[in-house]
Amino acid sequence: MDSTTIIGLGSMAMAGLTMAIGSIAPALAEGRAVSRALQSIAQQPDEADILSRILFVGLAMIESIAIYCFVISIILIFVNPFWEKMSAGG
Repeated sequence: MDSTTIIGLGSMAMAGLTMAIGSIAPALAEGRAVSRALQSIAQQPDEADILSRILFVGLAMIESIAIYCFVISIILIFVNPFWEKMSAGG
């Protein structure tokens, strides 16, 4: 197995790990945020508009973490910076 194959396999494995680990925390955080927001809306129905607006902003910020992990995994698969180093000879 040559070094290019090792870099390719390592990049694919790291891209998979990045997406697996990087999407667990945002999923748990989004579930908790929605749960708390629904709990708050049930306690104070008059504030539902404000709470839902704040919830959507918070969910967008939480989801950005998963999007960053996705971008990193795409970079590792398609625009891998290590390919150029190996093709240049080390």
